[in-house]
Amino acid sequence: MKLKILTLTVATLLLASCGTQKTASVTTAETTSPVKETVKNVALTPELAEGKNLYENSCARCHKLYDAKKFTQEEWKPILARMQKKAKLDDTQMASISNYITSQL
Repeated sequence: MKLKILTLTVATLLLASCGTQKTASVTTAETTSPVKETVKNVALTPELAEGKNLYENSCARCHKLYDAKKFTQEEWKPILARMQKKAKLDDTQMASISNYITSQL
């Protein structure tokens, strides 16, 4: 009987902890929304639109998107260089992302 109660308690705690994590991921999605809205206010050329697409799809795979204005152009350079390796982007793709971020500053 004690084993059944212990098993039921563990299962309940496990389900409750999973439910809490789902709520946290919704909060993260809300946090990134203002960044996308800010970015949409600027008219984009086809090249900048490609950079925006790469930024949103390549970078958001691993972490939340940061507002371009959060860092200066000089601060973005080492960040982008480090992330290029992790995201496995070629130099052309990285130039598009860099140009897009610079246009948003």
